[in-house]
Amino acid sequence: MTNSPSLVFVARLLGMDVFEPLGERLGRLRDVVVVHRSATRPPQVVGIIVEVLAKKRVFVAMTRVTSIDNGQILITGLVNFRRFQQRGAEIRIAAELFDRKVTLTDGSGIATIEDISIERQRNGDWYCSQMFVRRGHSTSRLRSLRRGAALTIDWSDAYFEDQAEPQGAVQFLAAHEDLKDADLADMMHEMNDKRMLEIAAELQDDRLADVLQELPDDDQVQILSALETDRAANVLNEMEPDDAADLLSDLPEEQKEELLQLMEPDDAEDVRRLLEYEEGTAGSLMTPIPVILPPEATVAEALAHVRREDISPALASAVFVARPPLETPTGRFLGVVHIQQLLRFPPPEALGNLVDRNLEPVTDHTSIVDVSRTLASYNLNSLPVVNDDGRLVGAVTVDDVLDALLPQDWRSHDDTPAASRNPGTPTGTPLVRGAGKAGSTRIGGRSG
Repeated sequence: MTNSPSLVFVARLLGMDVFEPLGERLGRLRDVVVVHRSATRPPQVVGIIVEVLAKKRVFVAMTRVTSIDNGQILITGLVNFRRFQQRGAEIRIAAELFDRKVTLTDGSGIATIEDISIERQRNGDWYCSQMFVRRGHSTSRLRSLRRGAALTIDWSDAYFEDQAEPQGAVQFLAAHEDLKDADLADMMHEMNDKRMLEIAAELQDDRLADVLQELPDDDQVQILSALETDRAANVLNEMEPDDAADLLSDLPEEQKEELLQLMEPDDAEDVRRLLEYEEGTAGSLMTPIPVILPPEATVAEALAHVRREDISPALASAVFVARPPLETPTGRFLGVVHIQQLLRFPPPEALGNLVDRNLEPVTDHTSIVDVSRTLASYNLNSLPVVNDDGRLVGAVTVDDVLDALLPQDWRSHDDTPAASRNPGTPTGTPLVRGAGKAGSTRIGGRSG
């Protein structure tokens, strides 16, 4: 390895861009993988986890890393683009060691890991070398340290507490605060159950609600069931009504009713209404809180509503015009004003003059297949949903339909076979078996 410092701290690597030698960006580093093979030596670094296209995380062996410097990482050789699957002996530093408790060998008590350094040996192998920890008391030989003070110690100056002990999540979330909800959900899905629940417990209610909506159904149920009942109800209040209804429908009837009783009455009413619909209908997919305005409202008012941060892009693409009352189920539905119309007319223009009356709404009992055909036929992002009385009861968005049509495991599904790699392979031998076949890509350098 050339042009690299011999010692780097992992927290500084997280999010760093990874490039191939000719300058093409491969992705972004998300974690470092180590294996602890000997009790007398610190863990050896065997590779890095890189987030590539489609938010997939793949394994790159450390022998393929040629440079860590100037805010970027260079790699060479072959990269297997199959999704990373953690093996039993492997440990991810950011996901599994940050926030872990260690006991200091000088007898001064317990500290929490905030960062770990990795160091390159003369033979080119990388090993964990130091921990940056924050301690809870000041009884050590370093009398000047106050409560909560941080220090850097050698790996041999501490040993880990029981693996079953709860692991905090403050440092992990701080290191990944830039992640979008779907990306954090993807990382949590790849964790073991214990770690996933620890991360969920540390998230604020609104962030946890957003992340839950991006997780597979089984993970959603597991996390919600692990929360205290009051907190679970608060998280459901923060979720979109259709997502909350989907999650509650997977719970036992007794638990579902208990949570509905604890939710805010207005939120619970929206969710109860959605739970009444048969699965596979527009009513079961829709959100009951689209942007609804009367015909007298102006373009300026409509733009102010769709500009709100809590409105999804799909819902912001249209304003639904109806007679009062404006909360679903509304008065008589009049039609839709598309956002392009709002941008083409002056602010004082009344919405009643811009309504698209040619777009027929779907009923709350329309099948998903028919809804998807209508969206595709007219190139729409959302569709109004009305009941038998012609009153607006909600809107179905294109992302709602995609969630319903895709396989249940689409968030974690990988079309390629399990990754084939050998972290223990000596330097100089191919790390990707079957080089040149599907799932492996040559990105520069020699294969061996």
